Amino acid sequence: MSTRDTTKLVCLPYAGAGASFYRPWASLAGDALEIVALQLPGRERLIDEEPYRDAHQAVDGLLAQLRDRLGAEGGRVALFGHSLGAVLAYELAHRLLAEPGVSGASGVSGVSGVSGVSGVEVAHLFVSGAPEPDHSRARRATGLSDEDFLAQVAELAGYSHPALDDPEMRELLLPTLRADVEMHESYVRSTRLTLDVPVTVVRGQEDDLVGFEAATSWSKVSGRDFDHVEVPGGHMYLTEAAPELVRLIVSKLI
Repeated sequence: MSTRDTTKLVCLPYAGAGASFYRPWASLAGDALEIVALQLPGRERLIDEEPYRDAHQAVDGLLAQLRDRLGAEGGRVALFGHSLGAVLAYELAHRLLAEPGVSGASGVSGVSGVSGVSGVEVAHLFVSGAPEPDHSRARRATGLSDEDFLAQVAELAGYSHPALDDPEMRELLLPTLRADVEMHESYVRSTRLTLDVPVTVVRGQEDDLVGFEAATSWSKVSGRDFDHVEVPGGHMYLTEAAPELVRLIVSKLI
């Protein structure tokens, strides 16, 4: 199978995470997928860059980055995002489908937007650990003191990265985590148009942050096939269940 024929899985990070989170997925996917992990500023190799606080500005930057990664080759792409990454993947899918020469699952090309990505088929959107785009959180962490903020995020996610226990690392990582949480909590969807691609939502069965109905309501955004999958684990199930998740994604793209 040529590189052009291999489906590229475009991966968007959750709050505080970087592109390296998806590095192990390349070996898990083997020849079935090419993992294209996009990087947000304020972390890893972009640690010195100011993080985004607005989801739509973030998508502007991510789209430009994806253009560079796809180049003239184009090809078949799917998108995956968890939590914050889910809304970024959703918005990025809309932006891609609006570009000339980009088609959805029906094969109909976009007719508007900014030129730069062509010969691309958007095959699928996978959203994980996030409520549908119109759902706003009742409990928010933005604006809290550092200690209260970290406690609230840990309680909501059911998970805290070990690096946050180290004072020096926490000082380094906290501004970006705050910006990401603010970006997610202030997010308002850009359009009410449905997506001309199949949508699969994945939810941890014990996720106390995203309820069953909040996850299944993603069905409203798809103009095509919709699937809802429940997997063992809580909100951050994917930190321990990457092999199972990658197999699930591959099975939907065959």
